[in-house]
Amino acid sequence: MPGELVRPLGPLPTGMALRLLDERGAAARPGFTVGEDPEAAEEICRRLDGLPLAIELAAARLRMLTPRQIADRLDDRFRLLTSGARTVLPRQQTLRAVVDWSWDLLDEVERAVLRRLSVFTGGCDLAAAEAVCTDDGTGEGLDVLDLLGALVDKSLVVAGPGDEGMRFRLLETVAEYAGERLDEAGERAAVERRHLTYYRELARRTDPELRGSGQVAAVARFGAEYGNLRTALHRAVDAHDEDEALVLVHSLLWYWQMRDLRSDALHWARATAALGPDPFTPPAAPVVPLDEPCTAVPPPLAEEQRWEARRGVRLVELINMDHETGRWTSPAGMERLREMTAVYEPGLPQAARLPGSLAVFAILLIGEAGRLRELLDTTIGTCRRYGYDWELANALQMRANMFANRGDQAVEAIADADESLEIFVRLGDSWGAAEALSSRAEAHERRLSFEDAAADFEAAIGYAERIGAQSQMALLRARYAGTLVETGRLDEGEAILREIVDGGHLWGHEPLLGARIFLAMALGRSGRTDEAREHLHALRGEFGSETLSIFEGFTLGSLGWLDDLDGRYGSALALATQAYERSLGALSMMVAPQMPGVHLVVAAWALAGLGGPGARTGAVLLGARDALVPPGHLAPPMELDNLARAEELCRAALGDAEFAAAHAEGGGLSLEKAAALLGRAADAISERAES
Repeated sequence: MPGELVRPLGPLPTGMALRLLDERGAAARPGFTVGEDPEAAEEICRRLDGLPLAIELAAARLRMLTPRQIADRLDDRFRLLTSGARTVLPRQQTLRAVVDWSWDLLDEVERAVLRRLSVFTGGCDLAAAEAVCTDDGTGEGLDVLDLLGALVDKSLVVAGPGDEGMRFRLLETVAEYAGERLDEAGERAAVERRHLTYYRELARRTDPELRGSGQVAAVARFGAEYGNLRTALHRAVDAHDEDEALVLVHSLLWYWQMRDLRSDALHWARATAALGPDPFTPPAAPVVPLDEPCTAVPPPLAEEQRWEARRGVRLVELINMDHETGRWTSPAGMERLREMTAVYEPGLPQAARLPGSLAVFAILLIGEAGRLRELLDTTIGTCRRYGYDWELANALQMRANMFANRGDQAVEAIADADESLEIFVRLGDSWGAAEALSSRAEAHERRLSFEDAAADFEAAIGYAERIGAQSQMALLRARYAGTLVETGRLDEGEAILREIVDGGHLWGHEPLLGARIFLAMALGRSGRTDEAREHLHALRGEFGSETLSIFEGFTLGSLGWLDDLDGRYGSALALATQAYERSLGALSMMVAPQMPGVHLVVAAWALAGLGGPGARTGAVLLGARDALVPPGHLAPPMELDNLARAEELCRAALGDAEFAAAHAEGGGLSLEKAAALLGRAADAISERAES
C-alpha cells in the first residue's frame, strides 16, 4: 500500500537475549541465573542467533544440563532443543519443527538456493551467490537475485550492506538445517567445489591489488571474505587437492603478512606442505627459471610451477614461525635452512618475487652476514634487470631494515629506504611506505638522529592507518614512543607505551614485546626499577625463553642493568654473564652486534660495585667493550650513561693509573676471551658468596 514501510525485526540484542535466558532458565530451574556461567550463557544466545523461541527451548534444558553443557551441544541443536511447552502449536515445540514449517512453505527453486547457501562462511555477496547457487555455477538457470529477495522476505536469509554491496547470510540455526538438506539432495560435493573455485579465483585475482593503489579495497575484500577463503582452503586440504591449496596459500600469503595472521599462515602452509613431497630434499625436481608466479593462471599447475609452489609454502612456514627460532638453531634446523637456501641459483626471477625472496630469512637465521648481503644485492639487481618495481621496493626496504642497526651501514640503509619509499608511494602501496619509513627511522636512531627518527615513525603510522593495519600501527607507535623518550618527551612516550601494553592482546605479540621493552627502559631510567622488572618478567612469562629467542639475552641484560641501578651487584653480574653468552649467537650477532658490548658494561658496573679484585676485571672488560663494538657504532645516551657509571666506579676502586693499564689490557681481548674472563669472574664471586 502507498506509505507502507518495512521495519525489520532482527534477533534479540545480546542484553535482551541474556535477560530472556535468565528468566526462562529460572522458571525451568529455580535459582538459576546467567551469572552462574556468563561466558556459556552468552555463547548460547549468540549461537542461537538471539532467536527467542530457540532461547526458550535451550532454557528448558537447564532442568538437566548446565549452561556449558548446552553450549557444547549446540552443534547438534535440532536434537537438543526439543522440549517446548505442550500448550503451544506443534510447530513451536521443537527447533526442527519451527524450521521445517518454514522450509515447507518454500517452492523447489527457493529450497535449492537456500540449501546451497549453507556452504558459505560469514555470508556472501550477490556475485558469489550467483556463481555457487546455480545448477552449474555459470549464473544461468536460476534467477538467484529474485530468489534471494524471496528468502529475505521470508526471514530465512539476512541481507545487509557491505563494503562492496549487499551481503547475504544465514543465521547459524538456518545454516545447519540447510546443510542437512544439502546432504539429502546429494549436492554437497558439487556445490562445495563451485565455492572453492570461486574463492580461489577471488584470492588469485585480488592478491596483486594488495601491492598497489587498490590496496585499501583489496584488504577490505579479503577481510570480508576471509571466512570463505579459510573454508575454501580447508576443503582443498581435506580433498588432498594440492594444486588448489598451493594457489590459495600463495594468493593469501601477503594478506597474512599485512594483517599479522601468522598462526593462520603457519597452519595452512604446513597443511598444504603435507599434501606433497619435500621440495628441498632428493629426489626433488631441479629449480628452473620461471617468469610467472604459480598464481598467474588457475590450476592445474605445470610441473615446474608445482615444485616451485611447494618450495614457496615451506618459505611461508619459515617466516611465520612466531619467533620459535630454537627450532631452527639446532643442528638439524641449521641443516634444513642450508638445504632451503642451496637450491636457488643467484639471479633467478622467482627468487626476486614472493615467496622466493623470503629465502633471505633462512640465511639470516643461519647467521652468515656476508652471504646475506650478497643475496640482498643480487635480489635488487635481479629486480632492476626484470623491471620488477614492487619487488625492487620490497628488496630495498628489506636491505635497509637488515642493516639499519649497523652504524657503519646506516647511511646506506637510509639511501635504500629513500628509494624504496619513492617506489611504494608511486605505486600507491601504503603498507610498503610505512615499512620503508620505519627502516629509515631505525637507521636515524642508529645515527642518534632521534628527531628525524620520530618524524619518520610518525609518518609511517599515518600510512598504516590508511589501511587499518592495527598490528603494524601498534608496533610503529611503540617505536615512535621510544624515540620520544630519547628526545625528552618521557610522559608522552610512556603514555603511548602503556596504552599498547594494556591492549596487548589486540595487537599481536610483536607490538606487545616492543612496548614492554621500551617501557621497561623508560621506567628504569626514571628510577622506577621495580615496575620495570615487572614488565620484563611479564615479557618472559608471556613469550617464554625459547619463543623470545634473540630477545632473551636483551631481557636478561636489562634485568641486570636494573639490579646495577639498585645496587644488587651479585645478581646483576650473574644476569649480565648469561646475557653476554646469549648475545654471541650467530643470529644475535647479525641482528644486534652491539649487544655484547652493552652487556660487558653492565657486568663491569657490577664487578666494580662488588669491590675487591673484581674491580680490575671490570676495567679490563670496559677496555674489551671499547675494542669490540662494531665499526661506526654510536652509543645512545642510555649506553653512554651506563658506561660513565661503570668507569667511575672502576676508577674509584683502582685509581687512574691502574684503571688505564687494565683498560688497555682489555683492548686485546676477543669476544670469546672476554666471555672466558667474565665467566671466571662470575664464578669467583659466586663461590665467595657461598662461602
